[in-house]
Amino acid sequence: MKHRFILFRRGGVFYCEDTNSRKQVSLRTKDEGEAQTLLHARNESVRQPVLNLQIARTYLTATDPEIAARTWQAVMDEMTQDKKGPTLIRYQRAMEDKAFDLIRDMPILETQSMQLLKAMRAGTVATNVFLRRIHNFAIGMGWLPWPILAKKQWPKVRFKEKRAITWEEHQAIIDKESIPERRAFYECCWLLGGSQSDIASLTAEDIDWRDKVVGFNSATNMSMSGGLRVMVIPPTVTCFNR
Repeated sequence: MKHRFILFRRGGVFYCEDTNSRKQVSLRTKDEGEAQTLLHARNESVRQPVLNLQIARTYLTATDPEIAARTWQAVMDEMTQDKKGPTLIRYQRAMEDKAFDLIRDMPILETQSMQLLKAMRAGTVATNVFLRRIHNFAIGMGWLPWPILAKKQWPKVRFKEKRAITWEEHQAIIDKESIPERRAFYECCWLLGGSQSDIASLTAEDIDWRDKVVGFNSATNMSMSGGLRVMVIPPTVTCFNR
């Protein structure tokens, strides 16, 4: 195995150099025997973890030949295989997260905890959420024999506060919209309190034209009676005229 640290002398004093980073550090001794002992200690400090990883990789490869070369991108690809419809689209977009580029081509078995933390710090809340799923999927598939981050070490998922738009913000949208149909659509969203998806999904059966009542399941408010909303159409609303 190639030694990571090498020894050299400068001005009678022995130094060691890290062959990875090219950083040079004085060993603060002119005695060659003492310098060799210090150099050996440094090489052994990095040799044992690497040796342990190689031993583990050898055993794991016996049952899964691809485990040593499998990257996080392979996990992401496999996760999306059984997804369909909107869920598939959501996962595909999530996997394109630029923060995942930090680990995307990295072998799973060589990944360290700080590399996962770095990816999460470079991303958003969604990065945190989906990286947990990717990590747990790899464990569930047997591709990752041990958790890289313990459950308590994962950063807490902190969602931003959600709120509805204000009247002023709604008016600003209406004033800038030049297409009458789309402007009327936004007005319906405001008056009925539904999201764009809620209102776009309305059918004729959802509207009681005689009593001027609209009922629909709100995807954004599923915590209230199954998300059911019943709204009375104000007399001034014209966007519902048949």
